[in-house]
Amino acid sequence: MSSDHDVPAGPVAPSTHETWEFRLYVAGQRPKSLKAVENLTRMCEEYLPGRYKIEVIDLLKDPRLAKEDEIVAIPTLVRKLPDPMRRVIGDLSNVEKALVRLELRLTKT
Repeated sequence: MSSDHDVPAGPVAPSTHETWEFRLYVAGQRPKSLKAVENLTRMCEEYLPGRYKIEVIDLLKDPRLAKEDEIVAIPTLVRKLPDPMRRVIGDLSNVEKALVRLELRLTKT
């Protein structure tokens, strides 16, 4: 049944065959950057075990890379796949907020 209203879909369970790709922009070994890497890894292991790829980009080494994903703050997480692209700014300490923003179901797989 279709609707005349655009209602945003809630978080969906990730497909068991789908690989999720993340790009995390950080600034060197700063505490917030390290915390973001740690939080993202823990979140992926818990909610997407064996079905994720994380690329960490250090903007202190190559600041030009921020242009591709239009990064204006760090740390910033970009979900590249599955489409559509999603972003989360911060160290991902608020797991529930990050899961909602990334459109991951709040229950473990």
